[in-house]
Amino acid sequence: MIFFFFSGGRAFGLLKAQQEEALDSINQEFLVDPKYSDVEDLDSKLEAFKKKYVEFDRNDHGDIDMMGLKRMLEKLGVAKTHLELKKMMSEVTGGATETISYKDFIRMMLGKRNSILKLILMYEGMAKDDGEKPSGPPPKKKINELP
Repeated sequence: MIFFFFSGGRAFGLLKAQQEEALDSINQEFLVDPKYSDVEDLDSKLEAFKKKYVEFDRNDHGDIDMMGLKRMLEKLGVAKTHLELKKMMSEVTGGATETISYKDFIRMMLGKRNSILKLILMYEGMAKDDGEKPSGPPPKKKINELP
């Protein structure tokens, strides 16, 4: 029992390493797939998608379940109802499963068709690229300066 307590960190590290290896393997499949050969900067996009996916794969099983999707959207400031989450899941997986696999996630992000989740994630990425945002209250204006 004491051994189990001390080996938890090591076991978690091994689990994360296995997950990373599995996702890298899937990324490699997309890199050699002729359907995606025309995607600009595919390698760096896949790496960014992997980081985003791992961030929300809370159970470390290699898929995002309904609660993981809910947490993802709440963190992005876009809370959704249970029915909206189910619709998003169905859009991404084609209604086949109750979880989003990494392959489904990549197909969604690289695909031509837009889904709600893809649009939200793209918007979040654009919002981060805007640069510095002003801090503090806006400057005071005089009445004659108003439109």
